[in-house]
Amino acid sequence: MNEVWNKNNTQKRADNREENSKTRLEQGKGQFQNEPNHMKILKIIFLGLFIGVNFSCVPETEEIKLDKLPYFDVKNFLNLELGKLDSTKVIKTSRINGEERTEEVVYSLQDWKEEFEYFYQSDINIPSLASSYSTETKSDYLIHRLLPESKGKVKELAIRYYQNYPASISFKMKEENVFFTSSTTGAFYLNQTTGKLDHYYIETTQKVMFLKPTNIKISGLLN
Repeated sequence: MNEVWNKNNTQKRADNREENSKTRLEQGKGQFQNEPNHMKILKIIFLGLFIGVNFSCVPETEEIKLDKLPYFDVKNFLNLELGKLDSTKVIKTSRINGEERTEEVVYSLQDWKEEFEYFYQSDINIPSLASSYSTETKSDYLIHRLLPESKGKVKELAIRYYQNYPASISFKMKEENVFFTSSTTGAFYLNQTTGKLDHYYIETTQKVMFLKPTNIKISGLLN
């Protein structure tokens, strides 16, 4: 299992992807020049997302699955880790524009997937982004960053490793159009003793046209 999440394997795939891209570019010069290139507390967020989605265009090619994943596999890693947490208690703190509330809740697997929706959205393994991110290994980190000339709402994805297995994952996201802007960050951390999720947070700030900015932060500490 550790081999699947090894950061060196991801780096090798990135290096191969870059070399293949250069080869395809040289072969295609002149030939293709004319071709066209969360729970309840999160409901406030969905207003901005609804507006953004309705003024965005998602290509049909997004449904195509990649034969080999060029970046860290966030989706399947989440499925693996969240699968360990069914009916787990969590001390959850929700803050909306400075007003804070703490409660103890028990989440089902579906609840966890809804809570971690933004983490699922941070998965960048889709065809249109296959060459949009750089891959860097630094000390215990594997980092994917959006290239300056590329477009994507995920700006950075960082995975910290401990003994060749992910110990934490963090992301930075930003979306904007003429109607709204949205910036979101999040991170979750595994307990090295139990091998399960220990704590996490998600924070988003949105500004919808004609409305005041909304800041929401959700954090959780598992018992």
